[in-house]
Amino acid sequence: MTRLTLALDAMGGDHAPYSAVKGAVQAVRASDTGVILVGAEPDIRAELGRQGVSGDPASAGLSIEHTDVVIGMGDAPSSVLRSKKDASVAVCARLVKEGRAAGFVSAGNTGAAMAAAVGNLGRIEGVHRPAIAAYLPQADGGFSILLDVGANVDSPPDWLQQFAVMGAEYAKFLFGVDRPRVGILSTGEERGKGNEMTKAAFELLESTPVNFIGNVEGRDLFSGRADVIVCDGFVGNIALKCAESLAETMFRLMKRGLMKNMMRKIGALLSRGAFKEIQKVADYSEYGGCPLLGVNGVAIICHGRSNAKAFANALGVARRYAEQNVVGTTRARILELQGTAAVPPRRS
Repeated sequence: MTRLTLALDAMGGDHAPYSAVKGAVQAVRASDTGVILVGAEPDIRAELGRQGVSGDPASAGLSIEHTDVVIGMGDAPSSVLRSKKDASVAVCARLVKEGRAAGFVSAGNTGAAMAAAVGNLGRIEGVHRPAIAAYLPQADGGFSILLDVGANVDSPPDWLQQFAVMGAEYAKFLFGVDRPRVGILSTGEERGKGNEMTKAAFELLESTPVNFIGNVEGRDLFSGRADVIVCDGFVGNIALKCAESLAETMFRLMKRGLMKNMMRKIGALLSRGAFKEIQKVADYSEYGGCPLLGVNGVAIICHGRSNAKAFANALGVARRYAEQNVVGTTRARILELQGTAAVPPRRS
């Protein structure tokens, strides 16, 4: 069997190239995956040496695609298609377009990653706009998908309808369920609640071929009531970052409270295993990265603070996403939504 190869933006993220290179080394050692490290070759080689990979990186399942152009977090996303066409994230997307990689992973500028993906790979036929799908831990120990979490600040009802279809297809892949429950984030469960956009989207989703359960409220983000929660990118990004901040704050408060006296310290020591399990569920690095749904190819966007573990897991997500042809099955569902005869999904 031909080894599946992925492209990794080694210059993206707060700790580049250290975390990206270390994560790539972990990924290739854990599975039969090849990784093309895209970025400044001298820096990448130096980091590979620190990770115990000397000489020809091909012997370790790695290769290097040199570019010394980087998109900064403050750069305009459009620069990846204009003045910085050879930026590391743009090169990653081109490697996928050329068939040299089955997908790419980046923790750099999110807007630039999206522009590179759409500009080089295009959108799935019929998709208005791609959406970023994030994972939310649930009270029952499972997860749900929230989208969009930042790709589109304003999303009309028909975009939300497509987000629901794309999110449901991704949930089938991620959770292994045949009919994932889809809800729309609103200000109340009742049919008439919400703003004009969510109410119009509600009506569209009622006639959409997904398992639509109606409105879900903010309190349902972690209740397990829905497998897929749809909203526009403005609301989704705020909800996601509030959730991340709350989790970090709660852990800090718990740690402070448990260190106040000896009895609490003993209780904390006895409960250490349970706390580690909870922390693991809330740790973004466990999930790796968020897929850019609706793009005609595999594009995984990681947190800017991603560590090596996050990069390794993101590469794992990209691998499974490509192997199970989520792009092809999503294409078929979008065609169904448009009332077009579905065609057998093809590999992208």
